[in-house]
Amino acid sequence: MFEPVIGIEVHAQLKTESKMFCSCSTNFDASPNSNTCPICLGFPGALPVLNKKALEYGIKTALAFNCDITECSRFDRKNYFYPDIPKNYQITQDAFPVGLNGYVDIPLDNDVRRIRIKRVHLEEDAGKSIHEGGTITDAAFSLEDYNRAGVPLLEIVSEPDIRSPREAYEYLCMLRRTLLYLGVSDCKMEEGSLRCDVNISIRPKGADKFWTQVELKNLNSFRAVERSLDYEVRRQSQVVAAGEEVIRETRHWDEAGQATVSMRRKETAEDYRYFPEPDLPPLNITGSRVEEIKATLPELPGARRERFMRDYELPEYDASLLTDTQELADYFEEAVREYGQAKTVSNWVMGEFSRLMNATGIGIESVKVAPSDLAAMLKMIDKGTISGKIAKTVFEEMFTEGKSPEVIVKEKGLVQIADEEELIRIVDRVIEENGEVADQVRAGKDKAIGFLVGQVMKMTKGRANPQMVNELLRGRLIN
Repeated sequence: MFEPVIGIEVHAQLKTESKMFCSCSTNFDASPNSNTCPICLGFPGALPVLNKKALEYGIKTALAFNCDITECSRFDRKNYFYPDIPKNYQITQDAFPVGLNGYVDIPLDNDVRRIRIKRVHLEEDAGKSIHEGGTITDAAFSLEDYNRAGVPLLEIVSEPDIRSPREAYEYLCMLRRTLLYLGVSDCKMEEGSLRCDVNISIRPKGADKFWTQVELKNLNSFRAVERSLDYEVRRQSQVVAAGEEVIRETRHWDEAGQATVSMRRKETAEDYRYFPEPDLPPLNITGSRVEEIKATLPELPGARRERFMRDYELPEYDASLLTDTQELADYFEEAVREYGQAKTVSNWVMGEFSRLMNATGIGIESVKVAPSDLAAMLKMIDKGTISGKIAKTVFEEMFTEGKSPEVIVKEKGLVQIADEEELIRIVDRVIEENGEVADQVRAGKDKAIGFLVGQVMKMTKGRANPQMVNELLRGRLIN
């Protein structure tokens, strides 16, 4: 039986206003080649100057992933020739990255898996190749947009500790969640600001030796990562089972065909001829500066998830969903402060709230319902002012119009009917109009009472107090 051995390299564009070594804008929507200058285009004699904010973001991220910060870090030149690199080399960090030997913990099947982080380093991004009339292998021609060239990148390299496609998916989700909590990247895969390359091999379960690894590219979503790994595990297992050897190569994920396709073979390791970047001095990262940056770290998603389970006594499922983004976790906590009952708030946030956000395609930052208004509506349910069923109607109106629950209930006349005399008249009418069902209840068929409750609710347009209705029906038909 084989097990996969997976390592992942994640590239995250840092959320800075200017590029890594020049003052050009990082605006994504700019017209092609408009955000460029002699430095990011590699003109002779143009000298780079390090973006201070990018370095701060790099240290901050390395700390969040429990890395050791390199006191004397430096930049290097990675030499290779490709159209999207105008200088014919990339300024990156090789021997002395910002962070080393970290880890990230991911929840998995009521357990926690620790994935080691080999390194966190800074580098500049390449330009963007646009292949017209096909893919990289069969396009009629290619165009280059250098707006992205020089944009600050953070590369996070895992050790080969991941043992399943699902683990890879959860690992990437935790990385993305952490980067968003830190505010260092917007992590928009559709805009290329979060990208990943995956290395995978298989080996007999429990073996120590690594077999031939394959690199996977063109992974434009975390689900694509999971699906490509599923496919590659099956493919490599079939190759070995047939008595053949897995070829060391780079493969492309074909989303349409749901398969990996060979791009190029890699007979030997690539030699990028790294050497220290002569135009940038070494970075002396002092302990006091590290402590200053550490003090700015927010409560990270893993810690917040554990606190939600401990302090609010929420199930792991609830805590994981509620801490998926910092904004959603903040919303939940504010609503709990106003209302008090965490599980009830959790049910509404994960239920109606999430349903309407998904249906409308808007994010938590654009929601019109304030946490205090959600709490006010839940208090109205507790007081019997509205029923739980009517509350869903009220909440949808709150979500759409941004009105308070009190205003909506008053405008639409949705106050719950709790007057006993009025309900008795309605209950008696329902019994009279549904004599056969009433006789079934009298005969001991208790389930039939649910139909009568439904008829009362229908007649009152959901405004009747369902508990009172149930009690009145039983009083009329059973007692």
